[in-house]
Amino acid sequence: MTPLRIEAAPLFMTLEEYVASKLREAILKGYLKPGEKLDQNEIAELLGVSRSPVRDALRKLAAEGLVQIHPYRGAIVAELSPEELEEIYLLRRVLEGLAARLAVPQIDEERLAALEEILRAMDETEDADTWIDLNYRFHHMIYEAAKRPRLLALIDNLRNIVAPYIRQYISTPEYRQSAQASHRQILEACRRRDPVAAQRETEEHLQAVVDGVLITSRAAVTAGTPS
Repeated sequence: MTPLRIEAAPLFMTLEEYVASKLREAILKGYLKPGEKLDQNEIAELLGVSRSPVRDALRKLAAEGLVQIHPYRGAIVAELSPEELEEIYLLRRVLEGLAARLAVPQIDEERLAALEEILRAMDETEDADTWIDLNYRFHHMIYEAAKRPRLLALIDNLRNIVAPYIRQYISTPEYRQSAQASHRQILEACRRRDPVAAQRETEEHLQAVVDGVLITSRAAVTAGTPS
C-alpha cells in the first residue's frame, strides 16, 4: 500500500472523500490488487487521518463496487469471477452502445478534432498509464456529447469496477494496436453522423475487450485450481 502517502486534503473535500479518492486511485491504477486486504489502521497511518474517515471511505467504495466488506475478513479490494466480468461487460455494451448512438447527432467539429488529437496522442505514447488515461478520455468525450449525465455516471461506475481486471490486458502493445483500429472506426462513424454504426462499432469494441479479459481471467482461475 506504499502509493498512499500523507498529503493535505483539498479544501473542498471532507476527510472521507479524501481517503476514498486516494484509495480509488490506488485501485484503478492497479497499486491495490483484487483480493488485497485493506487494513484500516495502516491506511489511517499512511494518510495521516483517524480510523473514522477510513471506515466511512471503505463503505463508500463498497457502495461503488470497488471494495468488499466481509464480517470476518474485513475490507478487501473487490474480486470478480469470470461470470461477473462477463455480466458487467454485457451491461457496458448496452449502455455504451446507447451512449454512442445518442451522442453522434450532438458531436460538433470541435469535438471531432479533439477526438482525433486524442487518438494521435495514443499512437505516439509508449507509456501504458498515459495510453489508458487517453483511452478513457476518448470514450468519455464521445459519451459526454449525449448529454445524459445519469447514463454517463452508470458507465463510469461499471468501468471503474472492472478497471483492476482489464488494466494489465489493455496495456499490452498488441491490444493497443488492435484497439486503435477499432477507435478509428468509432470516430469515422461519428464523422459520418451514423449513430447506428457508432453503436455497433462501440459494442464490437467492448466485446473484443471482454473476450480477451475472460480468456486471461479463466486461465488464471484454472492455473490456481489444485490439480
